[in-house]
Amino acid sequence: MQACDRDRNKLLRPLLVLAVETAMRRGELLAMEWRHVDLQRCTVLLPRTKNGHARTVPLSPIALKTLGELLRADDRVLPLSGDCVRQGFGRLRKRAGVDDIRFHDLRHEAVSRLVERGLSLIEVQQISGHRTLHMLQRYVHLQAADIVAKLQDLP
Repeated sequence: MQACDRDRNKLLRPLLVLAVETAMRRGELLAMEWRHVDLQRCTVLLPRTKNGHARTVPLSPIALKTLGELLRADDRVLPLSGDCVRQGFGRLRKRAGVDDIRFHDLRHEAVSRLVERGLSLIEVQQISGHRTLHMLQRYVHLQAADIVAKLQDLP
């Protein structure tokens, strides 16, 4: 995120924040339109997704704050092209000295964080749009230390 602050494209930071906060795919983030964002209900409707099924994504307080700080100068929330994101993410990786991360890894991180926050797999599946729990499990990367901490809290 520090690398974002030094980048000329000021939409990269909100893009990354929303990716981690919503578990949305890059294409879903880039296609997101203001008319589908409901700040009162804290949701965003994704009428077109990779798997062909529309879904409504709940928005965290951080996602809401990020959206609230964006200008509404376009129909799209993040008026960026896929190529712009690819190049920008490449610059951020180089600036941050992190070569082994892809944009899609943010989706893995987001799903893992949702599980770590205590959401059930069914709830996370609804947010992420995975059609099966088997596919969702490929995205969840829990740390043994987190599980140990939970076990310590059990009676």
